[in-house]
Amino acid sequence: MQPAPPSFPHTCTLLVTGAAGFIGSHFVKLALTAGYRVLCLDNLSRGSSETLLGHPYILADLLHSVSIEAVFQEYPIDAVVHFAAFTDVGESLACPDLYYQNNFLSTFSLLETMRRHGVDKFLFSSSAAIFGLPKTPTLREEHPKNPINPYGTTKWMCEQLLQDYYRSYHMSSCSLRYFNAAGGDPSGQIPYRQRRPSNLIPLALLATKQRLPLTIFGIDYPTKDGTCIRDYIHVEDLATAHLFALQKLFGSEKGIWAYNLGNGAGYSVREVIRTIEETLHTKLLIQEGARREGDPPQLIADASLAKKELLWSPQYPHLEQMVSHAWQAIHH
Repeated sequence: MQPAPPSFPHTCTLLVTGAAGFIGSHFVKLALTAGYRVLCLDNLSRGSSETLLGHPYILADLLHSVSIEAVFQEYPIDAVVHFAAFTDVGESLACPDLYYQNNFLSTFSLLETMRRHGVDKFLFSSSAAIFGLPKTPTLREEHPKNPINPYGTTKWMCEQLLQDYYRSYHMSSCSLRYFNAAGGDPSGQIPYRQRRPSNLIPLALLATKQRLPLTIFGIDYPTKDGTCIRDYIHVEDLATAHLFALQKLFGSEKGIWAYNLGNGAGYSVREVIRTIEETLHTKLLIQEGARREGDPPQLIADASLAKKELLWSPQYPHLEQMVSHAWQAIHH
């Protein structure tokens, strides 16, 4: 068992961007339980306020600098937890302008607002997409960064921006590089309400619920069964990792950190489909399609650094748990 995430009641106020999104909403619930004061901010372009379970939120867009400036003027913010981003690889290839605006320019604008108001702690939602094509079976933090799609490029650009802001302005930051987020609220409270799902498990579960076919994109990859292999990490474990990362940011030393978050186990698309069918006692209607541009054959995390330095470890490592919790959230 990992130690309980620390809480900082009474003194720490977090601004959480993208709070109504998949991972953001789970983090908000845990942060409130841990005793933080939480300011939720979202433009609701992809998320839903239902996932905040009645907690108040600020409806604003990070690209509207006047609105964000007003938030910082009104509230005493101690740290920013930045989830807000578009995350669809295919969409990023079709519409890269959306991703450079929404993922990179909005982050730059947010950091500038923080700097003007003396807020010097930033927790960033990054991605395994920064690595591109893997050169090793599992990926450590120092693996070369060579993203192959605009989504991954914007995440890596933001990490480089954070390096510059630490060097020049002493702004501490921690970047958490998610592999494939999956699952749902184990308690069953948070519904799944994403407007544009792009990950395999929710797409497969929605196809099951709606009795629609599911397309496998690419059956000729150099993997054990020809389909892409990914490392799936439970959304609750991701949310908990943010609490441990906040302990790092609120510690006595300034710094800049980055951690990979995954289970260290890879599942192919066909293996995920088989697990869904066995867990839900159903049969998916499968279509086979061509590879999608921007999809690497395999992405598996080496999360040993996060386990060592953050004292974090996944509590829901099994794919069956992720499927069951995701199915529960979709049916909420």
